[in-house]
Amino acid sequence: MSASTTTTTAPAFYTVAKVGDIGPGEMTYVEVGPNYEPVCLINLDGDYYALNDCCTHEDASLADGEIQGDELECPLHGGAFEIKTGMPAGFPVVVAAKTYTVRVVDNDIQIALVKPAR
Repeated sequence: MSASTTTTTAPAFYTVAKVGDIGPGEMTYVEVGPNYEPVCLINLDGDYYALNDCCTHEDASLADGEIQGDELECPLHGGAFEIKTGMPAGFPVVVAAKTYTVRVVDNDIQIALVKPAR
C-alpha cells in the first residue's frame, strides 16, 4: 500500500487595477483570468471586494448599480447584495452573488477566482 500525497496549489491572482484607480465608495467592471470572468470590483471604505458582475436575479451588470451603505443595489430591479459576503440583502434577489478573493500587492489590486476565507 502506498501513501498518497495531497498537494494544494496557491490560487492564481490577476492584477486588475491600481489602488488609485478606484476611490472609496466606487466600483468598476473588470474581467479576470484566462476566461475573462466578469467581476465587479468595489472599494468599500478602503477595503476591496469582488463579486461576480452578473445579478443573480436577472442578467444585469452589478457594476452599473449603486453602493448604498455596505450593500450593492442592482440597476435593474433594485435588489441588493451585501458587498462583503455577496448574500442577498434586498428583494427580488434571493440567490447570493459569487465572491472572490482580493488582495493588494504594492500598488496592484489583484483578484483570485476563489471564494475568500472568512
